[in-house]
Amino acid sequence: MKYILPFTFFAFVLLTDSLAQVTLPKTKVDLDSILEKKGNDYLNRQSQAFLSEINGILKKHLPQLPQHPERRLGLELLDAVMHDKQAAFRKPVQDFFHQRINSVLDSIEHTKVKDGAVIWKLYNMGFIIRTKSVTFAFDLTSAKSSGSEAFALPSDIMKRLIGQCDALFVSHYHGDHAEEAVAQTFIDAGKPVVAPPQIWNGKPIHQSITHLRREANTLQTLKLKGNRELKVVIYPGHQMAKIENNVPVVFTPEGLSFSHMGDQINEGNFMIDYDWIDHVAENHRIDVLMPPCWTNEIYRIVKGFNPKLVIPGHENELGHTLDDRVPFWGDSEFLELTYPELKKSAYKTLIMTWGETYHYHKR
Repeated sequence: MKYILPFTFFAFVLLTDSLAQVTLPKTKVDLDSILEKKGNDYLNRQSQAFLSEINGILKKHLPQLPQHPERRLGLELLDAVMHDKQAAFRKPVQDFFHQRINSVLDSIEHTKVKDGAVIWKLYNMGFIIRTKSVTFAFDLTSAKSSGSEAFALPSDIMKRLIGQCDALFVSHYHGDHAEEAVAQTFIDAGKPVVAPPQIWNGKPIHQSITHLRREANTLQTLKLKGNRELKVVIYPGHQMAKIENNVPVVFTPEGLSFSHMGDQINEGNFMIDYDWIDHVAENHRIDVLMPPCWTNEIYRIVKGFNPKLVIPGHENELGHTLDDRVPFWGDSEFLELTYPELKKSAYKTLIMTWGETYHYHKR
């Protein structure tokens, strides 16, 4: 079987259950033990210099279709910084991440949507989406999965992000997608958290989680505060065979629809999820699809959903090993290059990184 790799913007990595959750040590790390202090000081200065250039490029060239060549180079330079083993423990990287999320938070707190939807990309597979009437989050975390407490977002920032949302959808139980403290804050505020039954099973929080039925094409209602509601389909996805991975399609009152795929992957003998993946568009109109950038057979998946726009996630997860931090540039030496099918197709693919905003219009 062949696996799909992105073109020059990002790569798709074949994961197994064990690979998916390889993280850096949870203890504080300041220096790469292989290098002397002068070497580490140099890497800190280099990170600062590169990130300053990257910030300038990303501010000048926002996410758009087609992608500006200078923006592409900026994202590839970002790959180089993030593929330093100790990236999450370097202060320039921490400052870069926090500044970008603070900028997004300010945008979320001051944005009123009149038409379409505003999409904010946070860390990893974290997205927040706002329409005129509702705001909801997918796989929102503080980035503790990076292994660095200083890189992770502080609790006050997380509370403000959560305060802007009406509901949270969690795909599966891995730490780079789900944090119990985040879910509990939603619940304490009377906001629903939708997740598969495996998450936090056996813990007190489990009974407060909203477990919508994992049934293909079954339209369900999610009640929100303020006499509002969302219509939702929870496709019964998986990360390989053992891990339940919700793939929701969320329908807003404005008639827009968004699907987030978490860590959905089909591999080897486990191909059962294609029974519904291949037929989503036959039953529902999808505006925006958010798949993990490393998922296999991406073109087949996109054809099954037939979305108006594709926004990949999961690039440069710093809690993963270096080879598993999916880059924007495309690691064709490591993977088989089969992504050109999607590249040559009519499907629009928008590349975003941490702390970026895109206004989607139905037209």
